[in-house]
Amino acid sequence: MMAGGNERSMKTLKEVWRRAENSLCADCGKPDPDWASSTLGVFICLSCSGIHRNIPSISKVKSLKMDHWDDAQVQFLAKHGNAVTKATYEAHIPIYYYQPTYNDCQVLREQWIRAKYERKEFTEPGKQLPYSDGVKEGILWKRGRDNGQFLPRKFLLSEREGCLKYFTKQDAKEPKINVKIDVINAMFQPVKIGNPNGLQITYIKDNKTRNIFVYHESGKEIVDWFNAIRSVQFHYLKVAFPIASDNEIKNRLTRNFLKEGYMEKTGPKQREAFKKRWFTLDHRRLMYFKDPLDAFAKGEVFVGSRENGYSVQKGLPLGTQGNFSWHYGLTIVTPDREYLFTCETETDQLDWIAAFTSIISQAMTPQEYASKCLDAVSFPSCHSGSGYCPNASPFSFTTVEAYFKFKS
Repeated sequence: MMAGGNERSMKTLKEVWRRAENSLCADCGKPDPDWASSTLGVFICLSCSGIHRNIPSISKVKSLKMDHWDDAQVQFLAKHGNAVTKATYEAHIPIYYYQPTYNDCQVLREQWIRAKYERKEFTEPGKQLPYSDGVKEGILWKRGRDNGQFLPRKFLLSEREGCLKYFTKQDAKEPKINVKIDVINAMFQPVKIGNPNGLQITYIKDNKTRNIFVYHESGKEIVDWFNAIRSVQFHYLKVAFPIASDNEIKNRLTRNFLKEGYMEKTGPKQREAFKKRWFTLDHRRLMYFKDPLDAFAKGEVFVGSRENGYSVQKGLPLGTQGNFSWHYGLTIVTPDREYLFTCETETDQLDWIAAFTSIISQAMTPQEYASKCLDAVSFPSCHSGSGYCPNASPFSFTTVEAYFKFKS
């Protein structure tokens, strides 16, 4: 039921609400928004309306079902709507800027909304933005690898040098790490890190995936760091691969993990006791850790395509030995061996199977073939039956480039 008002206005409001352009939340894309901003003229979901409510100087929100709309407000909505408002506030979004969806965390969605309407970052072409000038320097709270304590560390991101560095001391001349920008991934992990502004940065070090966990007290600052990494990656790759389209490069920037969570695993002989481990599926790489916040993965499995002999099966092979406390099993079949896992619940089991199936059903790209071949050349022990590939990095342009240089 819609809230009261004169009949003609209510009819107009309903017609505007039914427009195709207004069928998704203007800010996160969630279907069937039932709130709107009477000052911006956009239709939004309940979750985004809560963020708008925190910037009352910019946006006044009302329920389309429960609140009263006067004639002037209805006419304002009719004149604007999502398409017209987006044409103003989203006119010049940098291609590398991450536009969150309703599946993303609060800090990403809040800063996206504030960037659009409060700071008006995308209304003019060529506007100088805090993440667009190719260099960013500042303090982030970083989790210690061994003691688990978060301590302030100076970070430096440089497009000119093509790297991300951090320093253990403010006046240190040499960085603790210096990582090439094209092997970095970053994603928000507020639940895992235990901070609403928690960011996980991953990269390859000594043939292993390395994790860094950081946060900043300011939601704006941590999201600016995230988009600065994407900006530097984008421009670095544009120079390295001039024939690639902008969208191809955009799709090679930061990405979220497909799935994470606990499973039990056994060893290659399949007679050892099953051990509880934290697993992360990053496209074709399945990594496992003793603890979710470990700095290094204990092992990695490359997950190929069905055409190349990979599959996922519900349950464990008949006669499986070894003690396991969870009883919802699944088996990953590779050309080299079978990997056995158990899940705590049937829901977990089905979710993992769905995630693996989505990857296995995709044909491998030339880059993924090259990455797998390079791993076999550089790390033959990875393919000697164990199947664990500590350097598998199917997203890395550098891997592909290095492989073809090696072949030539």
